Amino acid sequence: MTCQKTSHNFTKIVFKPLHTNLFNIVLISFFLTIGCGNLYSQEIKSTKKPLPAGKQTDKPEIIPNDTIKLDTVRPTKTFLDGKVKYKAKDYAKIDQKKKLITLYNEGELYYKDVELKSGIIVLDYQNDEVYAGRIKDSSGVLTQYPNFKQGASEVQPDSIRFNFKTKKALIFNSRTEQGEFKIKAAVTKKENDSVYFLKGARFTTAQDIDNPEYYFQTNKVKFIPGKKVITGLTNMVIADVPTPLALPFAYFPMSQEKSVSGIIIPSYNDSNTRGFSLQNGGYYFALADNYDLTVLGDYYTNGSYAMRFESSYAQRYKYRGNVNIRFENLISSERGYPDYSKQNIYNIQWSHSKDTKSNPNSTFSASVNMGSSKYFKRSINQANIGSNLNNTLSSSISYNRTFNTIPGSRISLSATHQQNTQTEEINMTLPNFQGSIDRIYPFVGKSGVKKGFIKNINLQYNVTGKNSFKTTDSLFFKPQMFRDAQIGMQHSIPISTNFKIFKYFSAGASTNYQETWVTKTIDRDYDPAQGKVADKTVNGFDAFRTYNFSTNLGTTIYGTFNFGDDKKIQSIRHVMRPSITYSYTPSFERYYDYYTVDAAGRISTDQYSRFANGIYGAPGKDNSNIVGFSLSNTFEAKVRDRDSTKTEPKKIMLLNNLNFSTSYNFNANGKETLAFQPIVVSGGTQLFENKMNVNFGAVLNPYAIDNAGNVMNMYNIENGGSLFRMTSANITMNYSFTNKGSGKEKNTQSQRNGGRNDDLFGTNTDLNDSRNSQFANDRDDEKDVITEFFSSKLPWDMTMAYSLTYSNAARENKISGNSIMISANMDITPKWKGGVSTGYDFVQKGVTFTQFRFERDLLSWRMAFNWTPLGTNSNWNFFIGIKSGMLSDIKWNKRSTSNR
Repeated sequence: MTCQKTSHNFTKIVFKPLHTNLFNIVLISFFLTIGCGNLYSQEIKSTKKPLPAGKQTDKPEIIPNDTIKLDTVRPTKTFLDGKVKYKAKDYAKIDQKKKLITLYNEGELYYKDVELKSGIIVLDYQNDEVYAGRIKDSSGVLTQYPNFKQGASEVQPDSIRFNFKTKKALIFNSRTEQGEFKIKAAVTKKENDSVYFLKGARFTTAQDIDNPEYYFQTNKVKFIPGKKVITGLTNMVIADVPTPLALPFAYFPMSQEKSVSGIIIPSYNDSNTRGFSLQNGGYYFALADNYDLTVLGDYYTNGSYAMRFESSYAQRYKYRGNVNIRFENLISSERGYPDYSKQNIYNIQWSHSKDTKSNPNSTFSASVNMGSSKYFKRSINQANIGSNLNNTLSSSISYNRTFNTIPGSRISLSATHQQNTQTEEINMTLPNFQGSIDRIYPFVGKSGVKKGFIKNINLQYNVTGKNSFKTTDSLFFKPQMFRDAQIGMQHSIPISTNFKIFKYFSAGASTNYQETWVTKTIDRDYDPAQGKVADKTVNGFDAFRTYNFSTNLGTTIYGTFNFGDDKKIQSIRHVMRPSITYSYTPSFERYYDYYTVDAAGRISTDQYSRFANGIYGAPGKDNSNIVGFSLSNTFEAKVRDRDSTKTEPKKIMLLNNLNFSTSYNFNANGKETLAFQPIVVSGGTQLFENKMNVNFGAVLNPYAIDNAGNVMNMYNIENGGSLFRMTSANITMNYSFTNKGSGKEKNTQSQRNGGRNDDLFGTNTDLNDSRNSQFANDRDDEKDVITEFFSSKLPWDMTMAYSLTYSNAARENKISGNSIMISANMDITPKWKGGVSTGYDFVQKGVTFTQFRFERDLLSWRMAFNWTPLGTNSNWNFFIGIKSGMLSDIKWNKRSTSNR
């Protein structure tokens, strides 16, 4: 036997094969008691058993030359077949007579895959067993609970008895965690590494296993770690009060995988218009680590039903996305009643993004929101006024590819979709091709310096191709939609240059040649059969060519007004950027023909272009000769900082922008076209440390109007008015502030549905699933901060929006819009959250959309209630359920249906 020192204050005892005789026994006893009595670790290795003494063999015995005879005493069997390491704070006592090793106070023992920590540990190395328990501290309280860990299983009992050979254990008051489940049992019997039997057990997802707010009580349990739990009679206990909810047996899956497939239990509800229902029932398919599928459905007793398919997918460093497909068959009332109606609505959402790390030369993205125009107005599963009031659904799918050629080139393929939910008109382009070649500077030498008019001349090539559809909801993806498709291609070669004039002026000039190809044109003429002018579609290739010229001149003027370093406002800086542009486009009347207006016998004709209904429109019949003026301004101030230790003044932006723009048409005829265009004024700034955004605008018309409200070719000042007539004006203000550490999160799902990205119109509520919090910045893992009563922090946030619109286009001189919207959320207590969204319309004199929302954190449970009391979208929704996804089916959800 040798005694070896190891790191971390461990000592290792190594037993080597020895023939047992009196001398060896004395030597070992002396070494253990004198040399290694206070060692803190031990390693024991098994040896091969020698042949028993006196056993005869067929071969003659060979007598060694040594005069010492071979030992005939049978060697003792070593008790363990692996290394044992142990240590303790107070002492580690070895009892050779009883074959015991006792570790006291913060004892630790390691053997193979077993780790044991406890106040007291007793290792019986003769019977291959270990005992562990608690010890009392100076005040007599039992402390240092055992912590038994074998592989991935971990148990914290009051005491434990474990056999190293049979792997069986007897555990008292064990506490263990399996995924989101926490399990406590009075007595646990471990049969082997994979099977446990529990008596007097409780299961919960609460944080405090000894004092949970709820648990499932059962007396007989078979527990297979990482796989499943099978129980006998199981009763649900809430706040230590048994409930009538009981099952004769129960099965709890406990897979170590991130997600497992399973049934989603529906919830019960009722509606005055559709009857009783089962909602949000279905199945979750954990198809793979990278993607999944959820199938949900609703059924109402009057025949209404809904189906939803939701899938998320991701590949690290490559892409991620999700798909939502929703279909609803809505029936109101009963067949035969006058208010009976039936309607099918659907909605498709797809979001996809590609990681730039996968391929920097190509990108693919998708943002799709399309379906029935009335989906968000009629849906029984969506409650969000922002999506309801939205007039447009839009989608875009695009692929871009860059080629590392000289010169560089790139292509883009996309599909776009625009849908007006009021008129139900749909404009879709599928596909839309774009290609371009980077700018070429033909007059730049080998030095690559681009300076001057000539060397800055550059040209480029662009090409676009479209297949466009214009249809309605009722004809979407019907044969007529494809018959009416418009196909075309457009080529353009822009040539431009820029240069300096008198050092301070930047000038530029450009010309553009454009060629347009189409596959459909029209032939317009008087149709005697219809008695009116009609257009006849002509299929076949046709083309037209156009060109134009433009130039611009601009500069930047800086001005500073100093008030003195001793003033609060030390200086104001004004930056002006005036510019003038001129553009000329000749007349392309050669692409126009004449048609007969009527058949009354008189010669009456008019002009039209056969490209009028084409995908790119028709070329201009009249030449365009326009000069434009624009002036942008910014104002910035330097003020003395309130902090006296600061040596530099503080910069404050007074006006981010103040813009004026107008134009003059030299070819105006004074009847159909006026020379001067109205002056458009726009501006904006940010106040209160950039928390308030203020934007304003106005339109100033220099021309007068007659009594009928028609604009005349007469200046307003000549008609006895002012120099300009303000026809419209508007101002909007948005103010968002919070006392939380981070900014308020955006309402991304509402924005994806087409609504606002804030909660001024309430939170986006998916009535199928109320498990997620309806408040932004809500995190279950955030710890409550307990402070003194008068200095306690109550997190809150508030968003305000104000809009004012003035109209005077036809001398109405009135405020056409004047409204304010407010949204506020606050943590009323550490466990209570409350919020409200409301507003007031001062023109209509009424309250706008209003929503109240409340939420209660019940530790492992969550309770939520939201209420929309006014309007056609009035509804309420109550939910209470367990937060854990493993027990998400234990819930109660009650809601009313809106009057939609």
